[in-house]
Formats: sequence, C-alpha cells, structure tokens
Amino acid sequence: MRNTTLVHLERDGKYLMLHRVKKERDENRDKWVGIGGKFEPGESPEDCALREVYEETGLVMKSWAYRGLVTFVSDTWGTEYMHLFHSADFAGRVKDCDEGVLEWVDKKALLTLPIWEGDRIFLRLLDTDRPFFSLKLRYEGERLCEAVLDGKPINP
Repeated sequence: MRNTTLVHLERDGKYLMLHRVKKERDENRDKWVGIGGKFEPGESPEDCALREVYEETGLVMKSWAYRGLVTFVSDTWGTEYMHLFHSADFAGRVKDCDEGVLEWVDKKALLTLPIWEGDRIFLRLLDTDRPFFSLKLRYEGERLCEAVLDGKPINP
C-alpha cells in the first residue's frame, strides 16, 4: 500500500501532462499522466504535491485545490491512495523531466491519448465544481473492472 499525489496543472484550457516513456519498469509506461509521485517520510499530501511538481517540472505552485482521493486497487500493482490536486496558479519555466516528456495538452484532446480508463472519470470530475470526492478504481491488469464514486458504484 502506498500514498501518492497527482497534480493537474492547467493553463489556457490545457493540462501539463507527462508522457511516461523513459523508465523501463513503469506501471504508467507509454501512458499520459499528470504530475506527481510517491510520498517521502513525514510528508503531507500538500508537501508531496509541491515537491513533485517542482522536481518534475521546475514549476512552483502558488495555490492549489485538493480535489479528491483516488483509491487504486490492482491485481498487478497492489493498492495505492492517490491524492488529487489541481492548480492554475504556478510560476517558473518548465524543464526537462527524467521520467518522460512534458507537454501542454488540450483537455479535450487528452481523452484521445493513451490514458488509464479510470483517469477519464476523475478528469471529468476535475472539470466540474464537484466538491472533494472519493473514487475507488479496481483494475485487473490494465482493465478497469469497478468504479465507486463516494461509496456508490458507477459504470466504468
């Protein structure tokens, strides 16, 4: 079981996305994901989000919204609690990332790229004014088998 963060940085209707193509053993290999990573000892979700955004992009978030908790259950990768953030208030210049290629992607075009099926659900939730949510996503391999939003099953 692990805790991670995922941040969607937004500018001009686009998210800064990471195309994960640089690591060989990577559960997100060849997928497009937001910015984030694993907690370090003693970190809060906000600490981790701020650190990961800076390490992966060179950007510093000035303000952010803690939007939700996504529980991933996988027969391959185990269980992960991902703390989901959104920010449109950041400063700095984007730098190269050693985990993949960073690119500003139009939010509508993002759904046509290789992303996890469950990401489509929380990306839709990010685009609404929905308050903090809890989303459970259960995978068998790369297939989304179950999605539960705020304790109620939804169609994946």
